[in-house]
Amino acid sequence: MKLIPRPAEPGEFLPENYFCRLSPGELFTQEAPLEVDLGSGDGSFALAMARQFPDRNFLAVERLLGRVRKTCKRATEAGLPNLRVLRLEARYTVEWLLPHASVSRLHLLFPDPWPKARHHRRRLINAEFLCALSKVLVPGGDFLFKTDHEGYFAWATDELALSEHLHFISWGDESGELSEYPRTDFEAQWLAEGRFVHKLRAQNLAG
Repeated sequence: MKLIPRPAEPGEFLPENYFCRLSPGELFTQEAPLEVDLGSGDGSFALAMARQFPDRNFLAVERLLGRVRKTCKRATEAGLPNLRVLRLEARYTVEWLLPHASVSRLHLLFPDPWPKARHHRRRLINAEFLCALSKVLVPGGDFLFKTDHEGYFAWATDELALSEHLHFISWGDESGELSEYPRTDFEAQWLAEGRFVHKLRAQNLAG
């Protein structure tokens, strides 16, 4: 029985080969700085970013088909040619698919913290992931991470401290560019509930 590939949603990116690293020109025809929203959920953050920064390209990476379709629909309705959606697992995307030295900023916002000790090995941030991340970020590129889970924040801080290629930098003050970044749906929910949001920013030294 021959499997028929699922047709792409409007605004969705379907790689021709999932087992070969992409070239930069495959993602967008418009040459512009590329930002990746890894684990984009319902797409609210990526959609807001694409509206706010039309001179940048945004790739939203999400595993769940329903969320991918919702983001694609909203992007099409809003007329956002600088936003595309990739349905794929986050770790695989960074370690095996994204072009090297292509991403100016990668956002990892409120990923699953896997709070139980026996599940910590499932956490996305580890030495292998950070090594792969340093290869796909441009020299001087940013890794931006937020979580409401104190344990995961401590874990991520410890892992980043061991990295040879990523080093901590200031998130910036309230008047800086990052202060204009939209909140995710999770962040708005956590803040409304009075939870504290932990955040860190690291810069890529690899070149």
